[in-house]
Amino acid sequence: MPKRVDHTERRTEIAEALLRVAARRGLYAVGMREVAAEAGVSLRLVQYYFETKEKLLLYGLRHLTGRFGERVAARVRAAGPHPGPRARIEAMLRAALPTDEESRVFHHVLTSYAILSVTDEVLAAQPFLTDPDAAESALTALLEEAEEGKLLQPGVDARLEAVSLLAMSAGLGTSILVGQRAPESAAAILDHHLDRIFLT
Repeated sequence: MPKRVDHTERRTEIAEALLRVAARRGLYAVGMREVAAEAGVSLRLVQYYFETKEKLLLYGLRHLTGRFGERVAARVRAAGPHPGPRARIEAMLRAALPTDEESRVFHHVLTSYAILSVTDEVLAAQPFLTDPDAAESALTALLEEAEEGKLLQPGVDARLEAVSLLAMSAGLGTSILVGQRAPESAAAILDHHLDRIFLT
């Protein structure tokens, strides 16, 4: 009896191979042939699942952000049974900092997607900003929850602070990636800003 192929698992394996190649060489250098070789499958199989390089890149982006969501969830669980809004905000922001191999790949490749979408018409036509917008909305909701619980300094604008925190996290992540700043320094800067807007 022929072995049943798990198509989701196969797509995931190919997406993981894409991320490994992109982390080593950058997205500009990624081709379907290189991804096939990294995954240990034929080029024809990669083309069967994804048809075009753009579709492969978009699937890889969704896979990458899904993995990030898992990292955030793990950090929230580690914060205890009932973490407050600040603990959940810290989990989200710290998960994005490139402090280990997986988070370095996340930051490097996600930044590469953003840059590539500026010049690639097919990628630019996709809803690339959906995930950042979702992160902004989630962070805003957590800050509003903190405000309702009287945990924030008076006059804090939840949406404005959410945008500021995400921009700060992204910039700090890049500074870690290029060796300008140590991860501990970046985390301390995030904590400093959170201390300014939270009462406790």
